[in-house]
Amino acid sequence: MPGTKNSKKKNKTLPVVLQEELLAILKNRFEKNMKRHQELKWDTVQARLKAQADKLWSLHEMEKTGGEPDVVGVDKKTGEYIFYDCSPESPAGRRSLCYDRQAWELRKEHKPKSNATDMAAAMGIDLLTEAEYRQLQQLGTFDTKTSSWIKTPEAIRKLGGALFCDYRYGQVFVYHNGAESYYAVRGFRGILRI
Repeated sequence: MPGTKNSKKKNKTLPVVLQEELLAILKNRFEKNMKRHQELKWDTVQARLKAQADKLWSLHEMEKTGGEPDVVGVDKKTGEYIFYDCSPESPAGRRSLCYDRQAWELRKEHKPKSNATDMAAAMGIDLLTEAEYRQLQQLGTFDTKTSSWIKTPEAIRKLGGALFCDYRYGQVFVYHNGAESYYAVRGFRGILRI
């Protein structure tokens, strides 16, 4: 059940066959979308990925839920490669979720299957912030038919709200909703640093 903690620790190491399949998918996406990472070379990204098996597991989770993760830059302070979900629409395997566990627990009827923050944590990723979401939109056009929950400031969350974004009429819109709400066209996008 999504509202309770699972006592079993999940193995976060992908079998070698799945690692190789994932690396091939990521390499293909990297090469097809060079405008997202013009100054980077796949060989250096791949070497970092192979050295961090737990991060490969998280990327696999992003991929299998429809996120189409791709490298979008490097953190100049830490040297970490930054991956965002780059699927055209909010990842299909992560929709119909309320914002967080507290919101999920407050719903008395018609509870969604889970919530965005718990699902992201279980995958080993974080929700995009508003600034990160806006940066993503500089790399292409995303969420023209869907919307994505974003990391919500604590002051807004304490009042029962949560934020989400989409792209309409040529620009990014940031909206608010009750954190317990969920819709078939709203999911979340994640960020992973490697």
